[in-house]
Amino acid sequence: MILVLRSFTFNLVHYLNLLVFMLVLSPLLLAPRRWAMWAMHSWAKSADFWYQLITGVQIEIRGRENIIHGPCIVACKHQSLWETYSLLYLFDDPAIILKSELNWIPFFGWWSMKFRMVTVKRGGRSKAVRSLVQSARKRLKENRQILIFPEGTRRPPGAEPHYKRGVFAMYADLNVPCVPVALNSGLFWPRRKFMRYPGKLVLEILPPIAPGMERDAFAGLLQNRIETATDQLMLETVSSRTPPPFSELAAKHLAELTAKNRS
Repeated sequence: MILVLRSFTFNLVHYLNLLVFMLVLSPLLLAPRRWAMWAMHSWAKSADFWYQLITGVQIEIRGRENIIHGPCIVACKHQSLWETYSLLYLFDDPAIILKSELNWIPFFGWWSMKFRMVTVKRGGRSKAVRSLVQSARKRLKENRQILIFPEGTRRPPGAEPHYKRGVFAMYADLNVPCVPVALNSGLFWPRRKFMRYPGKLVLEILPPIAPGMERDAFAGLLQNRIETATDQLMLETVSSRTPPPFSELAAKHLAELTAKNRS
């Protein structure tokens, strides 16, 4: 019952906090972009403050020494809503990849355009990839970091990885390093679920991959690094003192990992 109450309270506070940010600070839409970015960083930090305080989750960021303060691609595993905002205050001036239709949503779209995020127009696959690369190149010229979720959408812990071609096209064309990021957020903040579980949520920033690799070699290396580190975080979580409940899919994947490690 306490867990349900905590989850309800956090969900309410989280979205109220977001609403207050978008409405009360809306005058910053007319201010210099750096002021708006400061506000966004502040909101993201406040969201994590309430998340930890209300749910009892502990957030640990590993590998801060691997953060690049300049143009790069940040390729992050995507399991929950949490990483869509928490990465915002870890990097100096990130530009998140968004569908261009989202810019039509009142307030959300206005803030997105203010932050000059990377927008992708729908269309044929090749056309969408070209649009992505062109938009990302503009943001890199502003000395920013491009934040992409290579699988395109949230994937539950234990799901078969499905990396899309966008991140590979950007790496091949933009000639900047790529910073892989692994995490276990989906075990504590499951996608499309009401519950929020306590425990140690870990985001691990891995060593950058230098530019210049052959495209297929990069694709294999990126996926291997992210998935291997994510699997290790899952194993670490299940062996903790109070692990969250694992879904059937996550439990099956965990059993496979355990058997593989024993062989």
